Amino acid sequence: MVSSDRPATRLATRLSFLIAGFGIACWAPLVPFAKMRLDLDDGTLGILLLCIGIGSVAAMMGAGPLSARYGSKPMILVGAIGSAVMLPILPVAPTTAAQGIALLIFGAAHGALDVAMNVHAVEVERAAGRPLMSGFHALFSIGGFLGAALMATLLTLGVGPFASTSVCAGLMLAAIALAWPRLLPATTTGKAEETPLFVRPRGVVVLVAALAAAIFLVEGAMLDWSALLITGKSLLDRNQAGLGYTLFAAAMTCGRLAGDWLTASIGDRKTLIGGGLIAVTGFVVLLTAPVAAGALAGFFLIGMGASNIVPVFFRRAGSQTVMPPALAVGAITMTGYAGVLLGPALIGYAASVVGLPISFWILAGLVCLVPLTAREAVGSENR
Repeated sequence: MVSSDRPATRLATRLSFLIAGFGIACWAPLVPFAKMRLDLDDGTLGILLLCIGIGSVAAMMGAGPLSARYGSKPMILVGAIGSAVMLPILPVAPTTAAQGIALLIFGAAHGALDVAMNVHAVEVERAAGRPLMSGFHALFSIGGFLGAALMATLLTLGVGPFASTSVCAGLMLAAIALAWPRLLPATTTGKAEETPLFVRPRGVVVLVAALAAAIFLVEGAMLDWSALLITGKSLLDRNQAGLGYTLFAAAMTCGRLAGDWLTASIGDRKTLIGGGLIAVTGFVVLLTAPVAAGALAGFFLIGMGASNIVPVFFRRAGSQTVMPPALAVGAITMTGYAGVLLGPALIGYAASVVGLPISFWILAGLVCLVPLTAREAVGSENR
């Protein structure tokens, strides 16, 4: 049997993460165009944006079991090709209903890809016998940056939304074609049908999924609320408010690029403890700093501390034995995505009751759970 860990399979895994980050980021610059083209109010636009999340979560529920039964390759191909094909449809959907359906399908394709690529990454990393997960997740962040930057550049140059998305979709299809023959082969043995399509999450999977949701909630809050936090403290004006999230995202990417070396050196448990403590320190600095430079340093520390926590959780999903790894990966991905979806709304509600700074202190408290439960999350066999 050919080893799951080869340069070709690692390349295919990296391309899968790159495609996923690139594809979803290409949509963000299109939102104002969709609002103007369909003459949407904010409420209707919010419902349309929710369609991506609904489609993603629905697909994630099936992608884990199907990957467990038939292998991750078919789901990666379906998700990646579906994302590329749907992307040029998003800027030309003629009605609000058509836009919602297109976003639902686009979200479903992304959700299927998200689960399957992590299942693939778990298998490749396990065969390698060394940490690779952080590097894979770094490619998602890099893909997101490239997708948003390319789409914004094309639109700025006057290229129409349909032509811009067609260019990006073509690049995605080229990357898929490169990855296709290098992905791990689909399951073809008769034992595939013996794999259950559903196993209730239990044991360590429940804990890891809950912690992952908390970290994803932090990421969602940073994206949607960090600018309001820093302008509300009168540390930066509105034109510079995006600097906080930019530093957070840059730190996440840099931390993940170094994350495989780090976890190989100190182990998963110490990575969780150290990362959690750094992130909590970042929240303290952000929320107490009297000057902009201090607050921006807090954003950087939060991103750096949080960068390798989720990759460790996915590695744990692949090593636990209480349920099939693919189903565990699906559960963690789905709860994590739920954190991204629900997080901004929950933070908004909390902010309306106790204020935005207190809401961010609550986030810091959630992050504290990571170092406090690190031993239980990764098992005593990890240092």
